[in-house]
Amino acid sequence: MASATTRVPLIALVGNPNTGKSTLFNRLTGVRQRVGNYPGVTVERKSGRFRSGDWEAELIDLPGTYSLAAASLDERVVVDVLGGHLPGTTRPDAVLCVVDATNLSRNLFLASQVADLGLPMVIALNCVDAAEQQGIRVDAEGLAARLGVPVVPTVATRGEGVPALATAMARAVSENLRMRTTQWPEPVSDAVRELADACRAATGTALPEAELRRVLFDAGSAIPERIGWDGAEPTVATIREKLRAAHIHPFAIETLQRYGELDRLLEGLVARPEHAVGTRSESIDALLTHRVWGLLLFAALMYLVFQSVYTWAAPFMDLIESAKEQVKAAIEPWFAGMPAVRSLVSDGILEGVGSVVVFVPQIAILFAFIALLEDTGYMARAAFLMDRLLAWCGLNGKSFVPLLSSYACAVPGVLATRTIEDPKARLLTILIAPLMSCSARLPVYVLMIGAFVEPRHGPWIAGAVLFAMHFVGLAVAVPVAWSLNRFVFRMPAQPFLLEMPPYRVPRLRDVLWRIWERVREFLVRAGTAIFAITILLWALLYFPRPAAVAEAVRTQFVAEAEAAQDSGTLRAALADPESDLSRDLAHRIDGAYVEQSLLGRAGRAIQPVFAPAGFDWRITVGVLSSFPAREVIIATLGVIYNLGGDLDEESGTLRETLAAQTWPEGPRAGTPVYTVPVALAVMVFFALCLQCGATVAVIAKESNWLWATFAFAYVTGLAWIGAVLTYQVGTRWFGS
Repeated sequence: MASATTRVPLIALVGNPNTGKSTLFNRLTGVRQRVGNYPGVTVERKSGRFRSGDWEAELIDLPGTYSLAAASLDERVVVDVLGGHLPGTTRPDAVLCVVDATNLSRNLFLASQVADLGLPMVIALNCVDAAEQQGIRVDAEGLAARLGVPVVPTVATRGEGVPALATAMARAVSENLRMRTTQWPEPVSDAVRELADACRAATGTALPEAELRRVLFDAGSAIPERIGWDGAEPTVATIREKLRAAHIHPFAIETLQRYGELDRLLEGLVARPEHAVGTRSESIDALLTHRVWGLLLFAALMYLVFQSVYTWAAPFMDLIESAKEQVKAAIEPWFAGMPAVRSLVSDGILEGVGSVVVFVPQIAILFAFIALLEDTGYMARAAFLMDRLLAWCGLNGKSFVPLLSSYACAVPGVLATRTIEDPKARLLTILIAPLMSCSARLPVYVLMIGAFVEPRHGPWIAGAVLFAMHFVGLAVAVPVAWSLNRFVFRMPAQPFLLEMPPYRVPRLRDVLWRIWERVREFLVRAGTAIFAITILLWALLYFPRPAAVAEAVRTQFVAEAEAAQDSGTLRAALADPESDLSRDLAHRIDGAYVEQSLLGRAGRAIQPVFAPAGFDWRITVGVLSSFPAREVIIATLGVIYNLGGDLDEESGTLRETLAAQTWPEGPRAGTPVYTVPVALAVMVFFALCLQCGATVAVIAKESNWLWATFAFAYVTGLAWIGAVLTYQVGTRWFGS
């Protein structure tokens, strides 16, 4: 066993997507894992320890990639880690390359590229069970002899071959076993030498041959920029022209040479059936990728996912809310003589913790579906279907599932964008995900429609308005995505290439493990920021709290009450904290405190900005208070109107109170504050605005605070414009 002061070998786990690489990582490392980001990028870094007897190593799970010709951020991380060029990371001591036995030549292409880096290697021949089902037999021993490195057959989903894999890895490191490398035509070798001389003369850097070939073979290689070779482009172009003169295409020679050698190497080692097996998969693909039936099945499946995340999570979220309220009720008496501390613990800390934990059911259910869809192989088919519909505005097929997930909650929707390889497409999806109408907006819709639309226009119009509100954000998101792509990201139209993985039966253990990973990551990474935002909003609503405010409210309240009943009855009622009179007084005091709090003052100060949307200062305070979570506006309005904070959107008292509000002064004095246009404006504002501290925090974690700030600013601006237009047009349509 390695001592605490001895550096254990670092092993890089590489492989194509959908080869079972991550499953193998989990099998090798078990619970001994650490999750974080690579320095300077948002690509996830997973590492863990594994052992073979007394030998121990650190294993890092690199993102799946088809080639070392890096295009996406994930692929650049793979190349930089393997080359030891990523700041803050150590170059691996060896490589464990996972290949799919059902598509051996394609998977060994990456292995042959990695072999050029000169690192010890072991090949994990995974999915041998699926290969056998297709009638494919691979001679692992013969393959190992020809490659020069250990080849271990594995079935990662069942843990078969994992102990032998650890043993082979220990042997490869100790004996420095390296895979045979590709042989190149003489003109290519001459071109590499010429490029090496030019690079050394220009920069003083002696690049390895593997990196020189990458500069030669890859259009737009990042290697010259990394070493500071500013004049590389004309030199590389000249050398490429010499290759063309020798009838060698610089962008095609690598594919031809590597696959040619691999085909010769695999001769006699892979036995295939005379007639192709897998017609069942082809029949399923014909249905699932059909232009009509495929879309209908996809829509039905996504509806099931959306409804499940929305409805299945509700009982668990209610349990969490109930548990939170029970804890608050149990703890509040401990701080009876310390109102500020009691409010901090009850309304700040416990609400902050609750606002984090309450999202866990939705996240768990969403990622359960994502894991199932990915492991079965369906997710790739869904991406293929939706790509055509989304490509015109800069997104690709993999953007649809995160956007649809955001209809339940933008937090798991943003997290689900990790399936999008292209960093710009992923960021664009993140930026428009908050525009999808999540479930937290529903209480606002129900309150406003129930109070102002249904009483005047009936249930059919009310239902139509509720349905339409769920598509306001989507209608805005499409032109926003197009505009952001055209003027900010400027992504050229690119073909959407993906390999259709074979259909597989998901394993419960792997699905549960992935759910746990995502839930844990959310609690650790986003939870702290959400908690901090909630505490900040509590402070803004609580302070300052001068005693004179409560005394003035009490004096006025007693004077009004004495006019309606005798003083003895009044004193007895006020002495009982559970009496209706005492509760009414407490509600009035809370409302007065909110009005003069920092947030209340801010609401009054910026009310003129929202005046074109028909908002008074109370609505504005409600809007400001709802930024931790949209549904908070219900409780805030209850406090402001002296009804208490324990109300919901179905409260008849709150609806009646809102309907009875009138403007106290100004040109609209005596007219109702809440009209149908105002109600519609409030709903449109909430449909578009990023009023969710959790979403802002997750966007920041998945990108950075600059993009999170941009998302908050542009969405809030759109919400204001939408609310103003709705009110102004609605006033002319419905009247004031």
